[in-house]
Amino acid sequence: MNLPNKLTMVRVILIPVMVAVYLVFPLISWGGYPMFLLLGLIFAAGSFTDFLDGYIARKRNLVTTFGKFMDPLADKLLVMTALLILMDSARGIVTMWMPFWIPLIILSRELIVTSIRLVAVGEGNIIAASPWGKAKTFATMGAIAIYFFLVPLGWTGFGVIGIILMSLAVGLTLISGFDYFWKNRHLIFASK
Repeated sequence: MNLPNKLTMVRVILIPVMVAVYLVFPLISWGGYPMFLLLGLIFAAGSFTDFLDGYIARKRNLVTTFGKFMDPLADKLLVMTALLILMDSARGIVTMWMPFWIPLIILSRELIVTSIRLVAVGEGNIIAASPWGKAKTFATMGAIAIYFFLVPLGWTGFGVIGIILMSLAVGLTLISGFDYFWKNRHLIFASK
């Protein structure tokens, strides 16, 4: 297993760590900001491995089938875990504002794009990440980091910044999802 794939697996391992921190910290009275700070650090480390594994794989020509499969899956699982934790923790905390439809939109887009990619692979094509998809990933990870690091501090302005960034992430999610669908509609509607 090469270095980029090992970094991808680190991201996968961080997912149950995030869940454990979220479930255990309130039981030992370390909930609140210390918990969100630790979750933010774990999420930031996972997000950094996403950048790093792709950079190393391209620079050293270490692209593998395993990496093509696991890297986007690890990204999606990390982001969805963070969004679901934020959605659950936002109950009763007005500044956190994370309604259920945000993870729903993001998850729906990921399932649609993954399905399109699977159809493309079945036809012998590989669909690379688009600039819209990369912008969506950057905006989503940035918005999640703001939610973990700043919003729990309680200043209403942080909540507003979080809402603006998450709205941008959702907008880019919809645009990039439509972009993938439109550019690959010939695969979806093809009949043999």
